[in-house]
Amino acid sequence: MEGFGIKDIIDILLVAFLMYQTYKLMRETGTVKIFIGIMTFITIWFLVEYVLKMELLGSILNRVVSVGAIGLIVIFQNEIRRFLFRIGSGKDIKFIENIKKFFLKKEISINEFPIMPLIMACQNMSKEKTGALIIIEKNNKLWDFIETGEIINADINSQLLESLFFKNSPLHDGATIISDSRIVASRCILPVSQKLNIPNHFGLRHRAAIGLTEQTDAIAIIVSEESGNITLSFNGKWTSPLSAEQLKTKLMNKLQ
Repeated sequence: MEGFGIKDIIDILLVAFLMYQTYKLMRETGTVKIFIGIMTFITIWFLVEYVLKMELLGSILNRVVSVGAIGLIVIFQNEIRRFLFRIGSGKDIKFIENIKKFFLKKEISINEFPIMPLIMACQNMSKEKTGALIIIEKNNKLWDFIETGEIINADINSQLLESLFFKNSPLHDGATIISDSRIVASRCILPVSQKLNIPNHFGLRHRAAIGLTEQTDAIAIIVSEESGNITLSFNGKWTSPLSAEQLKTKLMNKLQ
């Protein structure tokens, strides 16, 4: 191709890198579907305006597009705020390191996740009928919910988890969030599900777990304070009461 040189290759690579980083950010924040919806609307607008040339519908869509920037700011205000904060504070602005991650991405193996301390804690709390709500982060980042709680930042330990949910502990209310195989925060506030088909015996912990898993791909473990039953919630759904062994099996499947 005439005129195609090294500068053009660098240009293409930089655009590809930026697109990948944008996609990754949207995937982590659970906004990929919104992005797909926006792209679908833009495609329809382009067809109506420039291919089919429908004047009436085109004028309506033009008005919508003209205020689209304001709409995007409203929809992505949390993501924009977080991005600008990181730039201002100098956090995560490591260009070379990001390029390495782009080409040498490492997935966390199920064997690296300390699942047994988590299972033991749930089993012990179930026997003692200690209410608990534990969230395991997957692809969708839970920054907004982590910020509502108290930062812990500790290794996963069964005794620590049990102490966090001990009835006299100031951190026993709310959810404990696990991210990157670490307990990052406790006493976190989660959105409550408005589903009408949730069983009547499910309390606020169950509704909060279902509410979060409706919005993200996180895994929620609930220990009932009334019955001691262990329940797992994922993708807005929930399981019947699980034994420790059943919980381990389901967790391993979901974490993979």
